[in-house]
Amino acid sequence: MWIVGLIIALIAFFIIIRNIFVVQQSRAYVIERLGAFHSVQGVGLHLKIPFIDRIARRVSLKEQVLDYPPQPVITKDNVTMQIDTVVYFQITDPKLYAYGVEQPMAAMETLTATTLRNIIGDLELDQTLTSRDVVNTKMRAILDEATDPWGIKVNRVELKNILPPQDIQNSMEKQMKAERDRRQAILQAEGQKKSAILIAEGEKESAILRASAEKEAAILKAEAERQAAILKAEGEAEAIRQVQQALANSLAMLNDNAPTDAVLKLKSIEAMQVVANGQATKIIIPSEMQGLVGMANGIVEGVKE
Repeated sequence: MWIVGLIIALIAFFIIIRNIFVVQQSRAYVIERLGAFHSVQGVGLHLKIPFIDRIARRVSLKEQVLDYPPQPVITKDNVTMQIDTVVYFQITDPKLYAYGVEQPMAAMETLTATTLRNIIGDLELDQTLTSRDVVNTKMRAILDEATDPWGIKVNRVELKNILPPQDIQNSMEKQMKAERDRRQAILQAEGQKKSAILIAEGEKESAILRASAEKEAAILKAEAERQAAILKAEGEAEAIRQVQQALANSLAMLNDNAPTDAVLKLKSIEAMQVVANGQATKIIIPSEMQGLVGMANGIVEGVKE
């Protein structure tokens, strides 16, 4: 009998061990009792009743990522594009996630595709290419509201790639190339304009500086000529003054020495000689001077005898 009891004890111990489970961090277990929802077990060590309780679903509470393949979408102006979407979501209510919808991941993929078609269908091609943020925001709001009954929180939605048809891509490339060429031509024209302006300003400043230099040179030259004329005039005046001073000195000396009539007559004759050495072609001699000349000649003949 003890063997049977030992076997029963081992079986019971094994059953108890099999019904002890540990819930890891960032996970939750949905427990059903007799087929109905019983509880959600969080992090820690737990024990379920054998043959009555069961783990219905193991749920990850971490943020998850769904990367959907490209799907065809038609814009408002009837352009078919391929757009692939990335959805970041997190399970906030394990109970709703387990019982809210069948196959929640497939339901989210379908909902994402239909929402994307509805939003892109109201936009034209250019708006679609330039309004990623608007599309992302609208999709996140719509998906978050729609998946709330499923216990899912949509955090972000991103349009990963937007691929227009090949002919439109070629047209866009040509348009971009033409735009780049136009900007390059504008930049070159602006550069040439600025260069011409700088050259003209440089020539203007150079002409101003050259005219100013020429003016200063003329002023300096005129000043130098004026100084030279003043010095020359002063020199001539000084020469005249010295001559007159010498003449005055000689007259003073002559006067101091009480000159005779004969000496005075000789001085008069010397003055006539000076006058005769000038450029005049005719000389008028006063009658007094004629007498003096005759007297001088007589004196000279007397000296000779």
